[in-house]
Amino acid sequence: MPTAFDPIDLGGMTLSNRIAMAPLTRRRAYGEGLSATPLMAEYYSQRASAGLIIAEALQPSRIGQGYTDTPGLHDERQVQSWRPVTDAVHAAGGRIYAQLMHAGRSSHPDLLGDGLHPVAPSGVAAAGVVRISGTEPAVRKPYPVPTELAVADIGRTIADFADAADNAIRAGFDGVELHGAYGYLIQQFLSDNANRRDDRYGKTIDGRIRFVLELIDAVADRIGPRRLALRISPGCTAFGIRESDIDTLYTSLVGRLRNDLSYLHVFEFPGHRALTQKLRTLWAGTFMLNPHETGDSGPAGPDDLSLINDGSADILAFGTLFIANPDLVARLRAGGPFTPANPTTFYRGDHRGYTDYPTLPQPTASNH
Repeated sequence: MPTAFDPIDLGGMTLSNRIAMAPLTRRRAYGEGLSATPLMAEYYSQRASAGLIIAEALQPSRIGQGYTDTPGLHDERQVQSWRPVTDAVHAAGGRIYAQLMHAGRSSHPDLLGDGLHPVAPSGVAAAGVVRISGTEPAVRKPYPVPTELAVADIGRTIADFADAADNAIRAGFDGVELHGAYGYLIQQFLSDNANRRDDRYGKTIDGRIRFVLELIDAVADRIGPRRLALRISPGCTAFGIRESDIDTLYTSLVGRLRNDLSYLHVFEFPGHRALTQKLRTLWAGTFMLNPHETGDSGPAGPDDLSLINDGSADILAFGTLFIANPDLVARLRAGGPFTPANPTTFYRGDHRGYTDYPTLPQPTASNH
């Protein structure tokens, strides 16, 4: 069996190892119109030793934004701002995918501005509150009841994703991951408490998976399936999401996925290891896993490397460890040490807690 440090082919592209940097929202898109910045180029290039970087979630349209200071990929300014980021990663020997995320109902008119209102499969509000101000003190408001997407609007939303995926390739990304996890728009369609439609996009499991299957086909037609991946999180309960008969829902979805995608990425929620293993068996392509077997597992860490050795996954995605350890691959290979992350600097802010984490000392050449 291969180890996490062995190369792997991904859609015709060779990754130097099987360790991925998971998509991590950092909310530092301070460029004009929510564009990327030189600081972001430094941040990602520092982590280019990962076999694959999956960049933070980018909204495919203005109405897809769910947080303050998150980047978009729907206008030319944003596209051009990401080119220095992807160039920096490639210059450092890395590979980078863009993750496209539409927040759906998990947004607010005051965050979106210009009279826009959040949209969703059905008019069911998300649980919790959303930050709508970029300044301190934070201003938070309850999620509103979203506008139900008409069938024509679903088509336009899919077109927005396809356009943003094309923008990602023009910006130099090696591929695109669709964010079908953590309670955002794609999972809202999958969920039977967020999706109460009685048309072909609802009612049954076949109806609820229709949106993501059509979305995948549309994006694959635009950029090619070998540069396209999907992330899912079976059993996720974020923002009040509920899914009945999770095993049938996700085995049906994965069983219907086209088999020429770049990879399937499972963000595992605690208590669903048996389903993870079932999906691993069902999916014939490259299987990426961000593991959380139990509620007290914590972020993915060095003990999870064995999941590559035993064949549970082809690629492991690490999140929190990559924030504080830009040279995580070297640290995992050496068995540590690992710098702890500072949660107070996860979101917004400047370079502190972003690009100032140390790397391991480099070995010095022998004098003889």
